Amino acid sequence: MNTCLVYFDETGDDGANTLSSNQFVLTSIYMQTDTWQENFNKIRNCRKELKDRFGFHISEEIHTKHLVRDKGFYRSYGWTDQQRRDILIAFTKCIASLDLKIINVIIDKTKIRTEDYCVLEKALTYNIQRIDNDSHGQWNYLAITDKGRLAPMRKTARAIRAYNPVQSHFGGYTNQPIKGMVEDIMEKDSAESYFVQICDFVSYFVDLYYRSVDKKEALPIRVSRVIDTDFIRSVMATLKQGNTLNLKASSSHHPYGFVVYPK
Repeated sequence: MNTCLVYFDETGDDGANTLSSNQFVLTSIYMQTDTWQENFNKIRNCRKELKDRFGFHISEEIHTKHLVRDKGFYRSYGWTDQQRRDILIAFTKCIASLDLKIINVIIDKTKIRTEDYCVLEKALTYNIQRIDNDSHGQWNYLAITDKGRLAPMRKTARAIRAYNPVQSHFGGYTNQPIKGMVEDIMEKDSAESYFVQICDFVSYFVDLYYRSVDKKEALPIRVSRVIDTDFIRSVMATLKQGNTLNLKASSSHHPYGFVVYPK
């Protein structure tokens, strides 16, 4: 049986209230282990190109939110808004060229009606369910996440191995335990993983798309000074054209496969 590697990262706060964010986005990317090295090489070549064009050090992390807002160490580069857009475009094209799949789960916290709604648990469960469904029992997978939320994610993953209620087409729920996950979810610092950084990039743009296109909300001011809704649409369209998005993940036929809960 073949094995996949799965990486997770998120955008937004996983608290059930909307004080910090109105939604929580959990993105996963997954690939067969025999494609990992080729994917890694492509990202490495992209980073070398960014080093040549913009002086962006290969060893430094792409943290998309900070890059767009020109925060932290990014300010020391003195990039113009156009240069930052060019970096985003180059990285988008790189991701679209990779041999992997992406699933995006959005928990819209404005729709939560119960005080005991566990945002991270729900997002991870819905994400793993779709990875497991996509495997059709033909491959298993090992999951890796960024630092910070390991304990609750491990607890959730362990639980759905035994009990994973899925709504039946005939009414009610059936228990369909997760079978494909190997070992506990493991942790890796995003600064040391190109693939976790890709999850961060995609989840950030999914969050912006959901805000500005699906919900027709204004972009944050510091974001709108650099990119607009057309730019965000272009990023998502490029990822779709690269056949990286798992469009079957969404039962609501969202054009980019977003899985949105609560219903």
